[in-house]
Amino acid sequence: MSVLVVGSIALDSVTTPTGQHNEMLGGSATYFSLAASRFSPVNVVGVVGEDFPETYKNLLMKNQIDITGIQISKGKTFRWKGEYSGSMNEARTLDTQLNVFQNFSPVIPRHYRNSKWVFLGNIHPELQLRVIEQIENAKLFALDTMNFWIDGYLQMLRKTLKHVQLLIINENEIRMLSGEINITRAVTSVQKMGPSTVIVKRGEYGSLMYHDKSWFYVPGYPESLVVDPTGAGDSFAGGFMGSLARSGKVTTGTLKKAMIYGSVMASFNITSFGPWKLAEITGSEVEQRFKLFRALVALRV
Repeated sequence: MSVLVVGSIALDSVTTPTGQHNEMLGGSATYFSLAASRFSPVNVVGVVGEDFPETYKNLLMKNQIDITGIQISKGKTFRWKGEYSGSMNEARTLDTQLNVFQNFSPVIPRHYRNSKWVFLGNIHPELQLRVIEQIENAKLFALDTMNFWIDGYLQMLRKTLKHVQLLIINENEIRMLSGEINITRAVTSVQKMGPSTVIVKRGEYGSLMYHDKSWFYVPGYPESLVVDPTGAGDSFAGGFMGSLARSGKVTTGTLKKAMIYGSVMASFNITSFGPWKLAEITGSEVEQRFKLFRALVALRV
């Protein structure tokens, strides 16, 4: 069963302590799509400019990703430039050029509108709501957001959250959204806004899920070489949603399994600049690391 993602497609220029790369394929929809494609076909909706490289389009299509929902607009593709230092837990934005993304208004192709698994990437909450209104009979709407939307468009975001079943958000953002410092109180507060399941991303320390009045925690993978953390959260979301789509159902068990697969994909993503590792890994590599993740939390006494 396929997954639909709506989000940004970009050309990224990134500097980390391990090196520098310019004009790489990037954007939330890109990282999500490549991660999810290891589990199920993906339909992507986004916008690029006339300058978007043909090689990047081919890379997406070679990975079970249907790009007929990507609009090609007159102008330049969205560009982001960032820098990581120290522990590389957070990027410092050096330059953002929205270009054609500034006027992006997602139109869902007719053959995408019966999608059962829908991920609303980090875009304006009003646009996220427009996508929801175009989808027929979805099984699960999942949403990502960020501090910019929480700070400037809180009421619109709260309106949109009423229509989603799952929220993926980081620690600082959920504190902003809820007004609570304590994570437990923050999560339960946000759950009352609409999402029955809330996942809190904690960077290198893993992720935490609250579902059906219970908690589930997946640690970060102890990777010895972190090259580029860009897109790690979107890779997590892709692995998570792809795993759910492959299972075809939402239960406590499939959600927990999806959490681990999400962490697997994020752990691969950080080992290379851009999304190239996501495009290269095999199914057997994914399953092997899944077993390693399970071993991280296994208790045998």
